[in-house]
Amino acid sequence: MHKFLVNASIQLLPLAQDKHPYEWVDDAIVIIKKSGIKHEVGAFTTVLEGSYDEVMSVINQVNEFLYSKGCSEWITNVQIQIRANGNMTGDEKTEKYK
Repeated sequence: MHKFLVNASIQLLPLAQDKHPYEWVDDAIVIIKKSGIKHEVGAFTTVLEGSYDEVMSVINQVNEFLYSKGCSEWITNVQIQIRANGNMTGDEKTEKYK
């Protein structure tokens, strides 16, 4: 895949009942923050911005963390917007609303 910036949203829906779902989400947000990738946490999703490989790596890290920490079941919803010949940024899509 190219090295242009892509946008992705990740929504984590823990189905495990061993602790409150927000605790799993909080842990996932820590992983995203530690990655250094540009992100914006929202009420329903977190938007990521980086190269395709960077974005997919962070999504993989979140899923691997949940697995390694014993979350018994979860849904990860992901949307990715890719432009073939240039950067796709969140600011480009939302600047007119700010």
